[in-house]
Amino acid sequence: MSTSTTTGEGRRASIPARTLRTDRWWFAPLLTVTLLVLWVGYATVRVFMQKWYFVSDYHYLTPFYSPCFSKGCVPDSAEFGTFLPDHWFIPFAAITLPFLGLFRLTCYYYRRAYYRSFWLSPPACAVPDAHKTYTGETRFPLIIQNSHRYFFYAAVLISLINTYDAVIAFQSPSGFGFGLGNVIMVANVVLLWAYTVSCHSCRHITGGRLKHFSRHPLRYRMWGLVSKLNAKHMQLAWTTLGTLLVTDFYVMSVSAGWISDLRFVG
Repeated sequence: MSTSTTTGEGRRASIPARTLRTDRWWFAPLLTVTLLVLWVGYATVRVFMQKWYFVSDYHYLTPFYSPCFSKGCVPDSAEFGTFLPDHWFIPFAAITLPFLGLFRLTCYYYRRAYYRSFWLSPPACAVPDAHKTYTGETRFPLIIQNSHRYFFYAAVLISLINTYDAVIAFQSPSGFGFGLGNVIMVANVVLLWAYTVSCHSCRHITGGRLKHFSRHPLRYRMWGLVSKLNAKHMQLAWTTLGTLLVTDFYVMSVSAGWISDLRFVG
């Protein structure tokens, strides 16, 4: 039986429609744009507010201001010294925020997310790219994507600082204590670690260059664990955006006096 089409033997049919998909393929890119714009808008406002970021009684410090390096920081919130000028246009954590932003921006999942949603390159499977040419990640600024592994190292260091913040927050005016703020901070740190170590770069570091897993059983087990987390990298990417927002909003609410911390001990 002949498989020729009306356009000629061996040729594809001419389809004038942009895509034959009939589902709501545009919904995912639209949702991604909406959520990311809202999150970035909130985070931008918060880092430039320069207030309501620290609860001195319980040593709650929001991740958006950690570590606090500005000379305008509340003294007890600056565990690592203050050397940044106190100006409204310099975030109190200006040293670390760019690295966290670049770690997320160059993340393999986030690349897919904003390539599809903001650049429509392509917006969905079986939907044409909105751009006529494609150069990949070989030119500025996309060539910076190749530095993701180095931003991963910075993210690990900052995660250690966030862990320190969560640990020293187990205090009250009378000594040891913990409340709902501690639960939120610890949950945020645990999920941040899960997102960080589920990174593709971490998976490559732990076992990507091994030729014989049997000769490196410990690294093989680490690689296996990271690989399992890596399968959840997308979910962790979004979940940690949520926990960062919740943690910051809770610390802000207690610091501003809108609510009182729910204390369990102390």
